Amino acid sequence: MDLTELREEVCHANKRLLATGLVTMHSGNASGLDRQAGRLVIKPSGIDYDTLTPEDLVEVDLATGEVVESDLLPSVDLPHHVYLYRNMPGIGGIVHTHSNYATAMAAVGRSIPLCLTAIADQFGAEIPCTPYVDNQADHIGRAILKHRNRASAILLQNHGVFAWGPTPRAALKSAVMTEDVAKTVHLALQIGNPWAIPADEAKKWYDRYHHGYGQR
Repeated sequence: MDLTELREEVCHANKRLLATGLVTMHSGNASGLDRQAGRLVIKPSGIDYDTLTPEDLVEVDLATGEVVESDLLPSVDLPHHVYLYRNMPGIGGIVHTHSNYATAMAAVGRSIPLCLTAIADQFGAEIPCTPYVDNQADHIGRAILKHRNRASAILLQNHGVFAWGPTPRAALKSAVMTEDVAKTVHLALQIGNPWAIPADEAKKWYDRYHHGYGQR
């Protein structure tokens, strides 16, 4: 997609964060990358989701990390988005949230275990949780790269969720599914200890979902 289409999709992803209850007030953000142009667009800092327009999104040069012709300041999480885009070649969208159930798991430093076929379908593995890191320099990005697995999301201890995908829409889905399975796991933990799905069984669910589900 070109930059105009990218702006529309990223704006839509940001608005869906509010609509799906993954964010409140100004927390969280979504971005998208046009790798061919070497430009990303990201939510501006402190702007209400319900008034956000595609034109409001801040365009950034991926190589330099510098804003391109905008009167608005980008999200304070821009450095983390830039770092991940530079170091994860297959992604084209990133979402960051503090969604309640997933962030509750992060608050206790607990990964979301691979105990549901919905987790196996979407993620193929547990959703890991990094140790605590501060927000300086590349610390968050480095922690994500160090502790991620094949899942398209990760929890940051005491902080929240980062999710990604080949497009902003895919990153949004990953963030939504992270919160959904976190809620179910939270409920399961009130009853007992969730049963783990073995890795070889998870692979069956993941492969079917990613290569046989939906329309082509």
